Amino acid sequence: MDTTPRAVTRLIDEFHRLPGVGPKTAQRLTFFLLRAPKEQAQSLAEALTGLKEHIVNCSICQNIAEENPCAICRDDSRDRSIICVVEEPLDVLAIERTREYRGLYHVLHGAISPVEGIGPDDLRMQELLTRIQRDKGIKEIVLATNPNLEGEATAMYLERLVKPLGVKLTRLARGLPVGGDLEYADEVTLTRALEGRREV
Repeated sequence: MDTTPRAVTRLIDEFHRLPGVGPKTAQRLTFFLLRAPKEQAQSLAEALTGLKEHIVNCSICQNIAEENPCAICRDDSRDRSIICVVEEPLDVLAIERTREYRGLYHVLHGAISPVEGIGPDDLRMQELLTRIQRDKGIKEIVLATNPNLEGEATAMYLERLVKPLGVKLTRLARGLPVGGDLEYADEVTLTRALEGRREV
């Protein structure tokens, strides 16, 4: 007979449904909140509720935002002739941290993955195509999908859709990470690094 209170079991189950949270971590988080002051648990609950109540998708780039359109799409100092296509909102944050890119974005909210049942229609591809066709000022699309099987499949699919529209298509360079050793690099990474070499 399970003597664990139902409220505890429910919270453990909810934490366990989160990506990267195993059963032990779910239990630890739940019991941490049980020991924490009531205000801390209430603050977490309010933050979760606020996430769903105050966050929207930008109608232009599909990124998450508190206002529509988002701050990036409203920023007149950005280069509106270039759109960087990424899989997730987290990718926008990563690129913005570099402070090197000053164009706009388009967030697909995933990648093509037949194993997980995610096809092109499940992603925000049509919104991108509509955007390119409507805005004649767009000159370049940067495909910044992840360098894995799903990211490559998504980029190839997008390439077939975008090329006929007459817009320049580029990909992020692939290659060796800074601080890495050649002897530990796989063949694909080394091949991409050689293909992407540039003059110094």
